Amino acid sequence: MNHHTAFTFIDLFAGIGGMRKGFEDIGGKCVFTSERDIYAQRTYCANYPCDGHAIGGDITAIPSEDIPSHDVLLAGFPCQPFSQAGLPSRKRTGKQSGFACPSQGFLFFEIARILDFHRPRAFLLENVKNLVTHDQGRTWRIILQTLSSDLGYHVRFCVLNARFWVPQNRARVFIVGFREETGFDFGALTLPELSHAPVLKDILHPQDGSEEAEPPYTEGKKAWVSERYTLTDVLWMSFQKHRERHRAKGNGFGFCLCRPDGIAPTLTAHYAQGGSEILIGQKGKNPRRLTPRECSRLMGFDRSKESKFRIPVSDTQAWRQFGNAVVVPVVEAIAKHMAPWIHVSSSDTCSYLQQTSEKQKIPLLFQKHPHPH
Repeated sequence: MNHHTAFTFIDLFAGIGGMRKGFEDIGGKCVFTSERDIYAQRTYCANYPCDGHAIGGDITAIPSEDIPSHDVLLAGFPCQPFSQAGLPSRKRTGKQSGFACPSQGFLFFEIARILDFHRPRAFLLENVKNLVTHDQGRTWRIILQTLSSDLGYHVRFCVLNARFWVPQNRARVFIVGFREETGFDFGALTLPELSHAPVLKDILHPQDGSEEAEPPYTEGKKAWVSERYTLTDVLWMSFQKHRERHRAKGNGFGFCLCRPDGIAPTLTAHYAQGGSEILIGQKGKNPRRLTPRECSRLMGFDRSKESKFRIPVSDTQAWRQFGNAVVVPVVEAIAKHMAPWIHVSSSDTCSYLQQTSEKQKIPLLFQKHPHPH
């Protein structure tokens, strides 16, 4: 991209950096990161240079003026309050959903606060597909009104299934906004051929000696998957009983026993908890769980047969982090599609920043935790 001027971006609710990877590939430079989870911070720091900026914690405690000016805002804001998958447990434990969730529901408005103050050229937001239909569509209408009518961005959105890029059914809504009208069209995004899409065997450990052993995930000359990932007899029996109980009630909960030539259901942050799991069949013994390295490949942080992404945390934390992440190749595809309208001349950027440097002239539409109308 030598013919383009590099652009800057900020990475909010960064997790382990899935959004960042996609935008660095088109020449972006990250100038600010916010992630409150200390274990996700550890993985993020192990894989990305901070380039002079430390990871900020709770975004609600960071004033807008302390965030550097930037061309693009990236945010995969917390999806739990809007997730259909987590709704039964939220009801069971008395937790509220959507904007009524006091700890996470209003975090979208933190994004609006920063957009309002800095007026970046563009943004990309990501969330679960249920965001579009949550609360009979009222949540979605508030989000679109905030971004379009209140903030004046030209907004496009699309629900994309990661199945085209990785062997996983994972539908997410992506929201793109530009400060100026660009003609950006999600409909013009070229999807990979589904007939050539990867299957699970492309991301599983081959266990034939063609890759080096990576303890604690694999071991021995042939890099066999460690026995720690094979279900014990007691646990395997428990999983089967758990699924049968739900099946008798007409529910779809339970494990999914996947074939190497097939694809996986959505990897969740609760993987290895509660019996709803992606399991891999094994000849002559009980099924096994995915290793964190296989999860890294399933989410596109590593390509097929790669083991480059650093995983400095426990299995439990790694499963949680990958389950919460975005699928990297999907973000890469969107970033490349946005690129023609992101890359601007340095003179244009400097001119815009000079015009908007006196922040008191721009009305702050959103204070912390506003009440939606």
